[in-house]
Amino acid sequence: MSTLAIEVEPLAVEVSCTDSALRVLLADGREISVPLSWSPRLLAATAEARKQWRLIGGGVGIHWEAIDEDISVESLLRLR
Repeated sequence: MSTLAIEVEPLAVEVSCTDSALRVLLADGREISVPLSWSPRLLAATAEARKQWRLIGGGVGIHWEAIDEDISVESLLRLR
């Protein structure tokens, strides 16, 4: 039996933060959740500043203007 591997570029479609985690919903249905401690700027930001994000590169990354932070989806998928 063989397995077909399909390569899909992970693209973010929705982003949210709790007090302790960054949650990213991907276009293919996956959901990533990582600790805010992975991003010291997000960890130190106010809840309101964390809500002010925008997708960059068609969803390959996320940008927070107020805290000057950019995070790529690919970096979130890598093991820490």
